[in-house]
Amino acid sequence: MKSHPSIPRGVWVLGFVSLLMDLSSELIHSLLPVFMVSALGASVLMVGIVEGIAEATALIVKVFSGTLSDYLGKRKALVVFGYGLGAVSKPIFALALTVPWVLAARFMDRIGKGIRGAPRDALVADITPPEVRGAAYGLRQSLDTVGAFLGPLLAIALMIVWAGDFRAVFWFAVIPAVLCVALLIAGVREPLAPARDGKARLPIHWRTLRALGRDYWWVVVIGGIFALARFSEAFLILRARDHGLPDTYAPLVLVVMNVVYALTAYPAGRLADRMSHQALLIAGLAVLIVADVALAHAQGLGVVAAGVVLWGLHMGLTQGLLATMVADTAPAALRGAAFGFFNLISGIAMLIASVLAGFLWDELGAATTFYAGAVISTVALVLLVARNGKSARSPIP
Repeated sequence: MKSHPSIPRGVWVLGFVSLLMDLSSELIHSLLPVFMVSALGASVLMVGIVEGIAEATALIVKVFSGTLSDYLGKRKALVVFGYGLGAVSKPIFALALTVPWVLAARFMDRIGKGIRGAPRDALVADITPPEVRGAAYGLRQSLDTVGAFLGPLLAIALMIVWAGDFRAVFWFAVIPAVLCVALLIAGVREPLAPARDGKARLPIHWRTLRALGRDYWWVVVIGGIFALARFSEAFLILRARDHGLPDTYAPLVLVVMNVVYALTAYPAGRLADRMSHQALLIAGLAVLIVADVALAHAQGLGVVAAGVVLWGLHMGLTQGLLATMVADTAPAALRGAAFGFFNLISGIAMLIASVLAGFLWDELGAATTFYAGAVISTVALVLLVARNGKSARSPIP
């Protein structure tokens, strides 16, 4: 009987690299919305603009870095540069005196994330046997998410120790960022590059678009709608703050969300290797709709917490799965470009979603923001159900 392949060591190392950088980033990001509103006097719309630009930048840059990694046949150098840029951005948050400083730091940090994201995801596919690819993406995502809830926990502890000094906490975040880059350089070995034609390609090229295929582009469309429906988690923090959560404990929102995310991402990845991808996406969207309605109706912190838990469950069910679907539907030689295009569309949608969410919050109230998310999620759910019915005889991977 043929043995089931194990997850490669390099995937574990990349997971711990993600853990350290997310710990560093979430030390800052879990406090940033409150820091901007309370310390810098920003409006919720401005928070949405900063978060939208930052997250969209990360996703859009991936189209260039992914294609470049395909052309070079080398992915690790780009991943190292991206994580390094993220580390360099951390001190700027501690020095920020106005919202434009925060925007500049977020912009630099997210450019780094954009540079490393698609090559890293393609590298995971390069070093992982197809039989365990869903588990590999789920494992890396789970470790990434462990950092995403350890960071906010550490932020709370440091805020208590340093009596609410935001800037001192931001300075501390430099340490895990530096450790992350060191581990990546020492611990990841890149496999031999596949054969290539040696010709430079533009990030957006008609032949590349055609070569990626119809099934891949369906995944891109669904990913874009998901991003439009799921605006920045900064709005979860502000919703909890509206219901009385003190500034020092604002990171608890991301702790709760990311604990659920971490606990469900790997099991969801295992499920993705064994069952219909579209069925899992449908389940994830249904959870997001319930989360949005709960957050819209919330009259106290208990209901807000329930909505945050459901939000984390949605993330665990869908984020690693979407990466698996991109890897499965794209040609091996174009995986970097495939992740890049996927994130380009998702980035544009994320920018629109976060700015719209901030505008609706300021003009019509917080509840309207979450109702809008529920409506967009429902549209995506209808599209998926319709697609699932049409492709029942020959579903995509």
